[in-house]
Amino acid sequence: MLDQSKVPLLESLQASAHRTHAAFYAPGHKRGQGIARELAAWWGLSVFQADLPELPELDNLFAPSGAIALAQKLAAEAFGAAESWFLANGSTAGIIASILTATGPGDKIILPRNIHSSAISGLILSGAMPIFIYPEYDDNWDLYYGMAPEAVAAALEKHPDAKAVMMVYPTYHGICGDVAAIARIAHQHRIPLLIDEAHGPHFAFHPELPSPALALGADLTVQSIHKVLGAMTQASMLHISSNQINSLWQLDRDRLARSLQIVQSTSPNYLLLASLDAARRQMALQGRELMTRTLNLADRARAQIEKIPGLSVLQPVGSAAPQKTSSGFCALDRTRLTVKVSSLGLTGYEADEILHQELGVTAELPSLTHLTFIISLGNAPADIDRLVQAFTTLAGDYRRSSLPEQINLVSTKKSALLESPISPPLSPREAFFAPVETLPIEQIEQTAYRSGHVSAELVCPYPPGIPVLMPGEVITEGALDLLKQTLALGGVITGCSDPDLKTLKVISSDRARS
Repeated sequence: MLDQSKVPLLESLQASAHRTHAAFYAPGHKRGQGIARELAAWWGLSVFQADLPELPELDNLFAPSGAIALAQKLAAEAFGAAESWFLANGSTAGIIASILTATGPGDKIILPRNIHSSAISGLILSGAMPIFIYPEYDDNWDLYYGMAPEAVAAALEKHPDAKAVMMVYPTYHGICGDVAAIARIAHQHRIPLLIDEAHGPHFAFHPELPSPALALGADLTVQSIHKVLGAMTQASMLHISSNQINSLWQLDRDRLARSLQIVQSTSPNYLLLASLDAARRQMALQGRELMTRTLNLADRARAQIEKIPGLSVLQPVGSAAPQKTSSGFCALDRTRLTVKVSSLGLTGYEADEILHQELGVTAELPSLTHLTFIISLGNAPADIDRLVQAFTTLAGDYRRSSLPEQINLVSTKKSALLESPISPPLSPREAFFAPVETLPIEQIEQTAYRSGHVSAELVCPYPPGIPVLMPGEVITEGALDLLKQTLALGGVITGCSDPDLKTLKVISSDRARS
């Protein structure tokens, strides 16, 4: 057992920041002496004094042997891993590196269609071919669940040469699929299970939270420590489990380290790295207490908002919940609060604007019919009071008679897209490097089925949800309708070069036909 009260990286950074010496190394502001006065006045000089490069006493992120090495060992023990890596480029870097480690050009990987866009970047860099599994869609809640184990088993029977399985656990809304069952299936095929656990780093610290992915048999997991714990934005971790030790599906550790080096800066920010060290100590020593308090706040918010007429709250599995039961929805992270507002005659986008602009409450994720809020160790009882009051005001003063009919049409389109998946004619990498042309959306619509245009862009309604188009996929009429209706209802389209969706980049016709 290591001494979890230690913060070796934070302590080394503090000592270096306070050491008196003449600095002839980057960064150019020289420990704050050359920083703009406005920044110094706002942030203070101490943050810039700690903005240091890889000095000998601060260790090296890509070949750690000192403070970083010890900090990562402490993190591995605290989070239940065999080994952990600090990430200064966010979970995006970890997701990409995990795909680069497990797959190469032409290799197949099983993953859900509602994967984060960073996984598509990983496919582009690795050259792997995605085998998508379409998650169950709950049209009542307009929510996607996790992959069903039986769907994973079927995909691996059809594609026994797949090199890995990747899943999202939990989803943005806190929905948890059956990691244990999917891990067993992957391991029966002697391949690893990779987990995008960006939204679940707190799971290891309280028994009333869903089990962490590593404890359920996952081989590698990537966590955004900044999303719900006390690290700075962009500070994340990658963990591998003891399953990897002497196993038939063992990941190449050296290749993983090289992959991380490819996707991270050679000048990592030590403020971010030190915040990971501090966040780990905070959770190792106080995690259960902090999560108990957070769960109590979340439960109070859920109970009080559920009583407000016109509002519905997504409930944990086993409660009197109206959502579907599914093997893709085995548990709910109670610190995620999803509130459906459509019965007020408002879209989630409209409700979000009212809450943010007029009522002083800002959601994490507005969607077509609901909003999702992250309740974390940084929230206080006063925040919950303000949230409940804001929803009381929203339901009382802003209610309308009905929603636009397009809402139901969008839900229908989403269901149809999931029921009839189309195998991509090109891998994301092939599509990324293929010659492209920009076409008016009207021209693509007129020839959607006849010409079979292939998308050169990743197009996703914002905030992040399931990408409607990915590089290498055929553009369908249903996909275009869904994107246009999302825009008309107040959503935003991201990933494409034209956010107004007047044009789209497609693979040039000669390359697509070949």
